[in-house]
Amino acid sequence: MITSDDGLNIIKEFEQLRLKAYIPAPGDVPTIGWGTTAGVKMGDTIDLKTADQYLRRDVHSCEDAVSLACGELLTQSQFDACVSLTYNIGGGAFRQSTLVKKIKSHDPLAADEFLRWDKFQGVPLAGLTRRRKKERELFLKLPVSAPLSALQDSSV
Repeated sequence: MITSDDGLNIIKEFEQLRLKAYIPAPGDVPTIGWGTTAGVKMGDTIDLKTADQYLRRDVHSCEDAVSLACGELLTQSQFDACVSLTYNIGGGAFRQSTLVKKIKSHDPLAADEFLRWDKFQGVPLAGLTRRRKKERELFLKLPVSAPLSALQDSSV
C-alpha cells in the first residue's frame, strides 16, 4: 500500500515547508524541507524539488514500517494515518507502540492511541495535539463504498 493524498496532506500541513534548516522546538534536531531530519545540519538549504524528493524518500520508509507492523490489517485511511504518525515519531517507536498492539488485536479503541503521542520531551504541544486529532479522525474514516444505485439490480 502507498500513502494517498489524504496522508501526504496531513504530513505537509503539520510539517510545513522550510527550505533552510531550523530547530522546530528547543532540544529538537535540525530539520529541513517537509520535516526531514536525516543528515540535516544547521546552515543547510534546499530547493522545493529536493524537499519533495526527501519527502517521498522519508514517506516510503514510513510506509515500509507501517506495512511490516500491521499493513494487511489496515484500510487506506488507517494506513495513511499511521504513516503520518510514523513520519513524526519514527518507525521504531511506531512498531513498539500500543497502537500497533491494539490494531493487531482488533481493539475498537485503537484510534484513541493517536492522542497519546502529543508530547515532546514530556510536554504536550498544541501543534502535536492538533495533528494527532487529525490523524485519529483519518484513521476512523469509513472506507468509500459503491453508491446505493450501483448496488441495485438494474433489471428491476
